[in-house]
Amino acid sequence: MPGSSPTLMNHDTYTDEYIRGILHSVRSIAVVGASANVVRPSYFVVKYLLDKGFGVTPVNPGIAGKEILGRKVFATLKDIPSGVDMVDIFRNSDAALEITREAMEIGAKVVWMQLGVRNVEAARLAEAAGLRVVMNRCPKIEYARLSGEIGWAGVNSRTISSTRPKLAPRGFQHRVLRDN
Repeated sequence: MPGSSPTLMNHDTYTDEYIRGILHSVRSIAVVGASANVVRPSYFVVKYLLDKGFGVTPVNPGIAGKEILGRKVFATLKDIPSGVDMVDIFRNSDAALEITREAMEIGAKVVWMQLGVRNVEAARLAEAAGLRVVMNRCPKIEYARLSGEIGWAGVNSRTISSTRPKLAPRGFQHRVLRDN
């Protein structure tokens, strides 16, 4: 109806198809709040996504100009010289709105808010502009769950399949997302 705001999708649950569709469609990911500290979760996410073949650009104004895992760190999303498909937010929920606005300005197609990060206003704004949004999830965990890797650690992936895993050209331990 005219004058009403768009309906926000349910961000409490996501279908596997929605998450898989995002992970299949993005090639370049900016990780806002990336850390050079090897024990920080954001460092693990950058490393994992790089290992899976994604182009990852770390964003952290405190270490801009330095490198994380051989990737130059930028101060802001606007400083990244090439396009970004997805922005992964490793900042608090309050910061997510401004980062989402910046993601929209640079033409990102997906805004992904990490575990513990939820901002309904940011989600509404992004969805109204046609972006896909994920809140309170980790792309590393979702990729591992959907590829079957997470089952190696004894974690219930909520997926039962007798289908052999798809393996990347690099060898046995490197699984890729199934198309299901």
